[in-house]
Amino acid sequence: MFKIAVLVSGGGTNLQCIIDAINNGYLKNCSIEAVISDRIGVYSLERAVSNDIKVYVIDKKTHKGKISDEILKLLQDKVDLIVCAGWLSILEGDLIPEFKNKIINIHPSLIPAFCGEGMYGIKVHESAIKYGVKVSGCTVHFVDNGTDTGPIIIQKTVPVYSEDTPDVLQKRILEQEHMVLPEAIKLISEEKIRVEGRKVIIK
Repeated sequence: MFKIAVLVSGGGTNLQCIIDAINNGYLKNCSIEAVISDRIGVYSLERAVSNDIKVYVIDKKTHKGKISDEILKLLQDKVDLIVCAGWLSILEGDLIPEFKNKIINIHPSLIPAFCGEGMYGIKVHESAIKYGVKVSGCTVHFVDNGTDTGPIIIQKTVPVYSEDTPDVLQKRILEQEHMVLPEAIKLISEEKIRVEGRKVIIK
């Protein structure tokens, strides 16, 4: 069994798409062993509990710079992949080398555009529209010591229309996120990914 932990900070629609992909058989021989939130009371936790998944809260207000250390204590030698699904805290410290090329994140832009420190949620789409881009999209990438700087696994594009609001663009991209995140997990779980420097080779 390929064991997954999912890190969340909000409503959990990306978590739900992983749960659905396991339940409908798209993700074979995969299980979510833990859902970890950096905030108390988010809806992601309810989604996990309703699917009999263990939940943990490592509150960023309490743990501050020690969140990654606490995650490592919980997950070391227990899971094969950590998935950041709407996770807002920065991962750092020993967690990164211990899970080298075993942590992935989904970001709502075409990295390296509109990413990095402070670029999350609706801010990403506001920036894309303000800049006047004609396409945007989402990126699944490995997590390294930077912010949104790890090797890119998959990217999907969507058009950006002149009448788009940030909310409208966000919804259009979120639809792609819900398809591409399970796709990336499937490729990794089936050992169809090879990392060579910054290049991710899909077999």
